[in-house]
Amino acid sequence: MKKRSMLAVLAGTIVLTSTSQLFGGQTATPPADETPWPTKGWATASPPSVGLDEQVLLRLDKDMASRKYSQMVDSFADFRCGKKVFERTYPHDYAKIYGKEAGERGPYNMRLTGRYNYFDPYWHPYYHGTDLHTMQSVSKTVTSVIIGAAMQRGDFKAGLDTPVLKYFDLSKVKNVDDRKRRMTLRDLLTMTAGLDWHDEGFDTGDPKNDTSLMEASDDWVQYAIDLPMAAEPGKVWNYDSGATMLLAFIFQKETGQDIDDYGQK
Repeated sequence: MKKRSMLAVLAGTIVLTSTSQLFGGQTATPPADETPWPTKGWATASPPSVGLDEQVLLRLDKDMASRKYSQMVDSFADFRCGKKVFERTYPHDYAKIYGKEAGERGPYNMRLTGRYNYFDPYWHPYYHGTDLHTMQSVSKTVTSVIIGAAMQRGDFKAGLDTPVLKYFDLSKVKNVDDRKRRMTLRDLLTMTAGLDWHDEGFDTGDPKNDTSLMEASDDWVQYAIDLPMAAEPGKVWNYDSGATMLLAFIFQKETGQDIDDYGQK
């Protein structure tokens, strides 16, 4: 099995469909007096009622069930006009599938125990056997949304052009140069920090991948801020999991609150 397939398990699959194939030449909008926001669950509707071709969804479901696109897809859901119109799940016995890997140290389980062992079914993909699914990289989007909400509410007062190093003791940060001094919150939020971060190889188990090395370290924030610079901040986009760790750290410094707890509220 390819490692990329395993990551598809961890991330799950949610599709918000807007492709032309699904529409029978029609569009649909909710009534003007309806606000279909979910509370503890989503409002539901049939695909045709929101202008979708159900046969296309059924064919896609068949492909998912046959593992055409990935060996391990846990779920497929489609939302339209604020309503859930199609959903399927595809159960897998992860304890059986990854029982051997869970006990062997590697890039995905440097510590062998705990929540960062990606092969341990106690943690991944479903938390403690519940229907809570690990989020993985969508955490980056959630982090930026929470920071934006906190700014609008006045709880996060720093501006986007605030230097990142404002929140650190420079005597304890490695590889400080003029470029790192110019790195701002905006650069972290747009993943243009300029840090020498390498995320290539995470899906193939490369032990030199910075995400794997960060997770194996005792201090994720320190690992991320200590990296040397590779580009001028704000100039080069680079997928950087460490930037999200830095944002969570800065959020706590700025607001006095843990970003997870704030997001829950």
